[in-house]
Amino acid sequence: MTTVYDVPAELLIPRAAEELRGKKELTPPAWAPFVKTGVHQQMPPENPDWWYLRAASVLRRLYVDGPVGVQRMRTAYGGKRDRGSSPFQFRKGSGSILRKIFQQLEATGFVEKGKEGRQISPAGRSFLDAVAQGMKKTAAEKVPDLSRY
Repeated sequence: MTTVYDVPAELLIPRAAEELRGKKELTPPAWAPFVKTGVHQQMPPENPDWWYLRAASVLRRLYVDGPVGVQRMRTAYGGKRDRGSSPFQFRKGSGSILRKIFQQLEATGFVEKGKEGRQISPAGRSFLDAVAQGMKKTAAEKVPDLSRY
């Protein structure tokens, strides 16, 4: 059985985002085209489907990292802030975006609240495993080193 660990993230996330686009519970809010993803960014994302990519990425990180809260995810999606002539400093990503994505993923049934934070549900785990299973052949073609596994 192929799992998320067997397929590279750069191939899995766009494919999972395509699958998530079909879920009616997962829709970007009205403010999504105009918002920055953190104070370290200077402009909003250029990709109009960035909400689905971020949701797929969050789902994958929940699969890999286990139960996490919004603050740990903010740290994962943060970056360096340009302070002009002063040195760069790390800043966390937007918590509101991650909170809304968590709530929408809970509505789809892929995420559930646990004691230490949100964790992936069995439905979410099987969803990502099914996406990875479908990607196995194309992943082996794009990354030849994966064919030995």
